[in-house]
Amino acid sequence: MKITVHIARILVGLLFIFSGLVKANDPLGLSYKMQEFFEIWGLHGFDNRTQLMSVLMNAFEIIAGFALLLGWRIKLFTWLLLLMIVFFTFLTGYTYITGKPKTCGCFGDCIPITSKTSFLKDVALTVLIGFLFWQQKHIRPLFREKGLTLTLFVITLFGFGLQWYTLKYLPVVDCLPFKKGNSIPEKMKVPAHAIPDSTVITFVYKKDGKQIEFTADKFPADFNPETYQFVSRYDKVVRKGRNNEPPIKGFVLSGESNQNFTGFVLEQPYAVLLFIENFSKAGNGWKKKFEEVYTKAKEKNIPAFLVTAEPGKAAATTAGTSFSTIQVFKCDDKVIETAARAPACVYVLEKGTVRGKWSSPGFTSAARFVQSLEN
Repeated sequence: MKITVHIARILVGLLFIFSGLVKANDPLGLSYKMQEFFEIWGLHGFDNRTQLMSVLMNAFEIIAGFALLLGWRIKLFTWLLLLMIVFFTFLTGYTYITGKPKTCGCFGDCIPITSKTSFLKDVALTVLIGFLFWQQKHIRPLFREKGLTLTLFVITLFGFGLQWYTLKYLPVVDCLPFKKGNSIPEKMKVPAHAIPDSTVITFVYKKDGKQIEFTADKFPADFNPETYQFVSRYDKVVRKGRNNEPPIKGFVLSGESNQNFTGFVLEQPYAVLLFIENFSKAGNGWKKKFEEVYTKAKEKNIPAFLVTAEPGKAAATTAGTSFSTIQVFKCDDKVIETAARAPACVYVLEKGTVRGKWSSPGFTSAARFVQSLEN
């Protein structure tokens, strides 16, 4: 029994540490996933708290995983892990059954897994953690209490420190389709090995006050225009395809008249893009730092653009700065959330390929990078 307990303890501990670290690399990603759940359930009052909830949850997974491996406060942590995994199993089960949202984000964007896999994983973890809760008497601390407390304190600092760094300076490991080195135009295409959905044309007619649906190859035997009144037609999916969506969807840069400038921007030899989804969240600290980037871009004759979900607020925000005349483009807020994991984020593109990306604390580095580019 003891060997089984130790194996289960190691598996559960390592999995929680791994899961916490992967999500701690991009806490905003989990925050956005939480917002999806709250939107589905109509719980909009939590929208402003999801980032804090994400940070706390990621840190707890790391701490709890190490506590289990080291045998620290086992009674407390087996209780907490059991409660957490029951909640997680409910969430992944809900996603699997309803398809809303499409994925639960259990391992962030770095390791996308299907809702079915997520649910089965959590069912297995529920069994393992329940077993550990039952047999917790066999779990002993690896060393003395003071040493364990100090070790967990350091781990706690690391769990929160890593997330502070990634929120301030962007993820350490970028797993998003807008990562450095990726070509945005290529990522906007459907993968070459994609399998499209199989669809059939379905007709809707009305007969004797009732609506009847049938496909083009299964017209009713008594069909005639006098007794059947046409209502509509649509494509019905009979078999879902696979991998048939582009990694980057909805990346459209539009001007004041809604003219699409996406191709124009992506075709530039070099271009600087400043992403700001929400001006109030971004604050004002980025302005002076971006002026340096903008100045270097002008010296190199490199066009700079401001991409935001709030174009109407751009003029008032940039007034009095050296970039007050910057070209402003509107983009969907969800797309900006994917492209820019920071309130203010600068991209340098070379014919649509991401050469570099920086959050506002790194704008000085971005300016140096722009200065190093050849005309």
